[in-house]
Amino acid sequence: MIVFIARRLVISFFVLLAATFIIFVLTALSGDPLEDLRQDASPNKAQKIADRTERMQLDSPIPVRYLNWLGNIARGDLGVNRDGHDVAIMLGEALSATLQLVVAATVLAIVVGVVIGIISALRQYSGFDYTVTFAAFICFSLPIFWVAVMLKQYMAIEFNNWLKDPVIPVPVIAALALLSGLVFGALTVGDRRRRLLAFAVGLAVGGGLFTLLSVTRWFADPGFGLPLTLAIALAAAVGFTSLSAGLRQRGPLYAALAAAVLGAASSEVLGPVLADPTWLEIAGLALLTVAVCAGLGYGLGGLQRRQAITAAVLTGLFTGGVVFVDRLLQAFNAYSAMVRGRPISTIGARTPNFQGDFWQMNLDSAGHLLLPTMALILVSLATYTRYSRASMLEVMNQDYVRTARAKGLPERTVVVKHAFRNGLIPITTLMAVDFAGVIGGAVVTENVFGWQGMGNLFIEGLNTVDPVPVMAFFIVTGTAIVVFNMIADILYAYLDPRIRLS
Repeated sequence: MIVFIARRLVISFFVLLAATFIIFVLTALSGDPLEDLRQDASPNKAQKIADRTERMQLDSPIPVRYLNWLGNIARGDLGVNRDGHDVAIMLGEALSATLQLVVAATVLAIVVGVVIGIISALRQYSGFDYTVTFAAFICFSLPIFWVAVMLKQYMAIEFNNWLKDPVIPVPVIAALALLSGLVFGALTVGDRRRRLLAFAVGLAVGGGLFTLLSVTRWFADPGFGLPLTLAIALAAAVGFTSLSAGLRQRGPLYAALAAAVLGAASSEVLGPVLADPTWLEIAGLALLTVAVCAGLGYGLGGLQRRQAITAAVLTGLFTGGVVFVDRLLQAFNAYSAMVRGRPISTIGARTPNFQGDFWQMNLDSAGHLLLPTMALILVSLATYTRYSRASMLEVMNQDYVRTARAKGLPERTVVVKHAFRNGLIPITTLMAVDFAGVIGGAVVTENVFGWQGMGNLFIEGLNTVDPVPVMAFFIVTGTAIVVFNMIADILYAYLDPRIRLS
């Protein structure tokens, strides 16, 4: 593997070197970097032209300018743009904004898309499968700029107006209840009577839930509280246990349930710490959660200790996430008043000059991230859903899956341990490309929502015919593509032992 990595790095270095030359030449030939100054009517026009010519080395041939840039890169100097600003500082700010914007959207799209795709494959030709397929094709065909504009209008402007009197109209409650019933019925396996019963249960649950939210005006001052937090944590404990060990294994189930109860109770005990924490304290609590839950799994797991530790740790971390979201929601009312009742923002990465405690500052970031994240997820989600569905359908028809079933293995073991692992191999390539693309930013989304990220840095460099910021963008994105593709190759060998790197 070391030889494989070394060979790939050497080849990739020369590919990147050739690509940097091509990009530099194309950018330098794309226009006149002095065009704006030639139209300048100020008295020091000639001095401005001379300064920019010297700064950008416009009096030298393009190959010479490229070699000078390459020498500066070898010394760790990214240079300055045409206005004399340090490109390294510009790159750091742009990369930070892009990672903040796109990483969360990419991770959520991968997780949710793969889960929906697997469920759709396991429920092939069901109502749920047809619905997911139809929705995936619609989302995949939507232009990102149109989605972004619609989200700004209805999920920000209209939603902020509705929050002043958050009462859900009766027709909307009826539509949401009907949708809930359809989802319950589509997910249910069995005859028509069983699906109709599930539909009725979903209809009643959805109608009751949204009616309660409307009557209590929950959206004006949201929060889970201890009872709902505990209920969500217990449901998560059952779900993680069923995935990792199966509900028949009592040890893992008891460990996960204990982690859920302990996590929910800790939210009250740690109230003073969670009043205004820091990210370091949050990270410390997460590590403590992992240690305590691992101890619970080891102590209560019995003969299934490994599965018990997995179920308990996942339950503990999930419960911690629920407590974190609950604290954010409890701070929503005060934050909304501080931003004049407009908590969902349509532009920028943060509210100018906004100051608040830990939860209010994170709510401010979340309010600015919500719309661009939703726009990116809607498009990416369709891709991962279709890929994971097709991959799982292919794997589920393989001989070794049929053999596993013939041996009497539980369906959970067949799906999770045999089919799912090999079904991830095509998804790995897609994930590697997407994560590399994350570094390059989302040009259209950044422009619509006013984010100063990598995409904006690239477009600004092209518009001003300035190769230096464009090359800084290309070095980061090109290196990311090489690294993530190499990681994908290594993951192939891990996911499928039949694949060997040589």
